Amino acid sequence: MAAIIPKKKSRLTLYIFIGLLAGVALGFALNSTYVKSENDQLTTISSSLESINKQIEGIKDTTSQAYKSITAVKADLSGKRTVIMQERDSKLDPFSLIADIFLRLIKMIVAPLVFTTLVVGVARLGDIKAVGRIGGKTLLWFFSASFASLLLGMVLVNFFEPGTRMHLPLPDVADLGIKKSALSIREFLYHVFPTSVIDAMAKNEILQIVIFSIFFGVGTAAIGEKGEVVIRAMDAISHVILKVTGYIMNFAPFAVFGAMTAIIAKQGLSILSTYAIFIGEFYLGLGLLWVLLLFAGFLFIKKRIFSLMRHIKDPAILAFSTSSSEAAFPKTLMELERFGCKNRIVSFVLPLGYSFNLDGSMMYMTFASLFIAQSYGIHLDFATQMSMLMVLMLTSKGIAGVPRASLVVIAGTLATFDIPEAGLALLLGIDPLLDMGRSATNVVGNSVATAVVSKWEKALD
Repeated sequence: MAAIIPKKKSRLTLYIFIGLLAGVALGFALNSTYVKSENDQLTTISSSLESINKQIEGIKDTTSQAYKSITAVKADLSGKRTVIMQERDSKLDPFSLIADIFLRLIKMIVAPLVFTTLVVGVARLGDIKAVGRIGGKTLLWFFSASFASLLLGMVLVNFFEPGTRMHLPLPDVADLGIKKSALSIREFLYHVFPTSVIDAMAKNEILQIVIFSIFFGVGTAAIGEKGEVVIRAMDAISHVILKVTGYIMNFAPFAVFGAMTAIIAKQGLSILSTYAIFIGEFYLGLGLLWVLLLFAGFLFIKKRIFSLMRHIKDPAILAFSTSSSEAAFPKTLMELERFGCKNRIVSFVLPLGYSFNLDGSMMYMTFASLFIAQSYGIHLDFATQMSMLMVLMLTSKGIAGVPRASLVVIAGTLATFDIPEAGLALLLGIDPLLDMGRSATNVVGNSVATAVVSKWEKALD
């Protein structure tokens, strides 16, 4: 893996906050003026529908004239509500369009980004015989920590159910095909194994791209020196795509502005309380994840875990303040060596961790994906959620150094499970706040992993 260079100080987060505040202000203004008539009508119709539903529950004879009359009234009101919502949405289309374009640009780089970064990551891992037991132990820890992080996010979002307060209607897309139950084994395997990698990339079938990338990376490493040409080429291409990703992220403030304007104009300021609750619950989850990671480290390095935390305090703060765990990489490497980890372990485990062990981002992926499903009233049973967890386990590997890479992975996951991708707009405005905590957690998770592997290898002074 190429050395990770700390980024120059960026004002992107500041601009995103400015876009967020401007969107809230304009959305409130539009809510009380431009689309007030439509919102008032929708509120009246919703109240009427609630009253009608209660009446329908009290009618036991579904063949009676009263039941037929009241259901006809309900159907008429539902039709009117749809028409009014379409009229309101058409008024706000210019703002929604901004966010939609940004989401399309994000989806544009998903396939090449996953392919190039994962090929380089797997190829750098090299021949398992050469890497030896260090690679095996490292990957064992990474995948265990990733599973625990994803599972914790899934448990917490089901416990708190933050999305149920949103009550958002499904986007007007013909035949959404929302699946209410788990994917069958046949469907899941078809999602995993591609018949054509070109077709998989064209359709953004992320899992299929991952499988091909793993085979390609292993094959590249197996041919030795000839493979170095491919690795260097893929590494160069991945850096180009990362640069493109940086360009795309420059549009984030405009996307946030458009998304928040449309959401607040439709829902009013009351929706902001849901965001505050979501942020609080997510940071509580990160706190629990820190406890879990430190406890796991304590089992192997005992009381030295407290010394480790003192050493990585500054890198974690740096990652939090810059919203970039990559910016803290050089400082983290130096502090781990000061802590007592041998350079040969640190230089192998830590860079690999930036592709395979982003614990904070992992927890966020299940938390955010299920939050979006809840916001649209889509129920996913336990089997489907576990399928989503395993999908995220694979699709999240290999993406390193990408600003807010979680959004890229979540976009692919939503498409896989037929959840409206427009739900990503719900997260754009608050993602910078969440990214700060994720970045600091990624530093902690990789530091604990490096210390534990060093202990296993008897390379910890």
